[in-house]
Amino acid sequence: MSASMIKKGLELLSNDLKDAGKSQKKSSQKVSVMDQISSNKKGVRKQIRRLRARNRAAKSKTTVKDKRVINALEEYRKKQKKSKLNSNLKYFLATSYKTSEHHTKMILKQNTGRLSRHQEDKPVRKPQEKSIFTEEEFQRFQEEYFSNL
Repeated sequence: MSASMIKKGLELLSNDLKDAGKSQKKSSQKVSVMDQISSNKKGVRKQIRRLRARNRAAKSKTTVKDKRVINALEEYRKKQKKSKLNSNLKYFLATSYKTSEHHTKMILKQNTGRLSRHQEDKPVRKPQEKSIFTEEEFQRFQEEYFSNL
């Protein structure tokens, strides 16, 4: 090999080494967030948040190889709400517990409106007629009345 060829090879190799050194320096010379902040006292926290968010956004770049191809039909089916009618019907038909009339009336009463026009008419209770006479007196009267006939 000639000396000129060796010189050219060494020059190319040295250029490659210089380029590699520069890229390593850039990664090692990361400027801290505090060095990028201005000297103003106002808005320092906000500025720090912005700079940190910018650094995070740069790191979270997604690549094509990480993405999964999604079928449109699968995506549509996932977003559709599934009907729970059958499972609900099975549940309610399986329970054999029935509430008593007293409890259902109480619930209905509680859920009615509070205005007087919303209230149901209360059934009027007739007072029970109490007899003045006892059973023995009725027996005597019956004997006397029917014996004379």
